[in-house]
Amino acid sequence: MDDRTTERRGGWGLRAAMSGAAAALLLCGCSAGATEKAAESGAKASGSPTPSASASGKVSAEGAEPSATPSATPFEADPDRVPRSRKQGATLASAVVMRPQDWGSGFEAQPLARSAENTIAVLDEECRWQRRPLPKDVLASLSLYSELPGTGKRGTVKVTAAVTVHATVLGADDELSGTVEEALRCPEQQVRADERIAELNSMGTPFGLRGNNYADDSVYETGTYLTGGDKAPYRWMVTRLGQVTVAVSLKAADGYTASELEQYVTRGTTTMLDRVRYELGGGEG
Repeated sequence: MDDRTTERRGGWGLRAAMSGAAAALLLCGCSAGATEKAAESGAKASGSPTPSASASGKVSAEGAEPSATPSATPFEADPDRVPRSRKQGATLASAVVMRPQDWGSGFEAQPLARSAENTIAVLDEECRWQRRPLPKDVLASLSLYSELPGTGKRGTVKVTAAVTVHATVLGADDELSGTVEEALRCPEQQVRADERIAELNSMGTPFGLRGNNYADDSVYETGTYLTGGDKAPYRWMVTRLGQVTVAVSLKAADGYTASELEQYVTRGTTTMLDRVRYELGGGEG
């Protein structure tokens, strides 16, 4: 590894730590807002004076207007390292995605450890999550499923890391726009035969707003994960950097505080974004 590569990796590592702090602040703010929204059924969620675009185009700050085009982070990819084929996209997704050991001590692969090759998760018209063949404008999509087995009074925490490599930046931006709309269209979603996600609340945060200095765009979602008669808090965060989106979902368990669980969401998000920056080269404009 040459000095330039070492310097680049070290610089991004520092920015990843700084971005982690910003992401943690965002998660805390979103969690508080979501809890208040759930507690006050039918009432408007109170938030900071910083605007946050929703699927309907409304914003939380009175008098503010959502941007017509997504803001771009200072990062610019090296054109020679941007994936253009499905093979290149799959290689990038594999290099970026979180594996069990990346989450921390004790994590291991779930029995179903990874998504089917050349498929992508799609929420169908009946609000059921399905794996479908990759569309033409998506180069690759990979999901890895990990868990932290329960011990003592603590239950099992389950996490999913997903990376989707789009053919264009616009395609990746459309994915995040659709994410907010899906929560409105399907406030309850079927994951598997006996597993559902309910009481969903989503918040979109473009670059430069609400402390987002780490990604072109971000969507944070909270809800309740229902398995049979059991309930558990659910967190999901998807972020975009250029033509790549990374997502982390978490099914909570008894014995963990909200801040402990949100640390996993932050770790997964910032680690994968840092890897996107490293793999795509380039730098800051």
